[in-house]
Amino acid sequence: MQHVGTIYLVGAGPGPVDLLTLRAARLIQGARVIVHDGLIGPDILDLARPDARLISVAKQRARHTLPQEGINALLVAEALAGHDVVRLKGGDPFIFGRGGEEAETARAAGVPVEVVPGISAANGAAAASQIALTHRDASSIVSFVAGQCKGLAEQDWSGLAGKGRTLVIYMGVSTATQIAEKLMADGLAPEMAVAVIENAARPEMRVLRGLLAGLPDLVEREAVKSPALIVIGEVTAREDAAVAALAQESAE
Repeated sequence: MQHVGTIYLVGAGPGPVDLLTLRAARLIQGARVIVHDGLIGPDILDLARPDARLISVAKQRARHTLPQEGINALLVAEALAGHDVVRLKGGDPFIFGRGGEEAETARAAGVPVEVVPGISAANGAAAASQIALTHRDASSIVSFVAGQCKGLAEQDWSGLAGKGRTLVIYMGVSTATQIAEKLMADGLAPEMAVAVIENAARPEMRVLRGLLAGLPDLVEREAVKSPALIVIGEVTAREDAAVAALAQESAE
């Protein structure tokens, strides 16, 4: 009977190799087949054994090298051929990583699947930019949404952002105008603080701050490129406020 391999859905974290979990690093080092996204950096792929097959399924907006259904089929085919497969994803596989779809396909085909969590993009961005997503004085609720999906205009985001709340938007750079208009139409104040975190936790990281009404202009003026997260809420202004307070104390 043909041996069936295992599919490992592995989160690679926000980018730096030293933010991998130990389990993720060990699986990468031992894998013979690695199917990886475009956001996986060369320093992480360098951990792979010399004889490993590295299969890129990198995606770009409006141009997929392989549709999701094709990726699902590829993973299952490799496993049914007897290979253990490391499916390497940026961030965490189960937070806007389509890991759920891949796990469902594997189980339906009778293929064992294991999930290795990674530091999510939101957690990595928050840590690197020192923006606390929750804060006793500013936010007790955090919501994650996708800013690039079908039916964006029809989705109900009311209550996700505002006083005491933090909203983290994945994949929202290209739809920043629609996002700002949508939130303000739902009653969020135009002067609500926002931050755009580009290339979080990487040497080229940028943290851009502004107000909700100016979000589209900020993204355009600064030529923000993916990967980037948009964080909306009072927590994004706390660092600036703390710096200003210290400056005032020094002046006095």
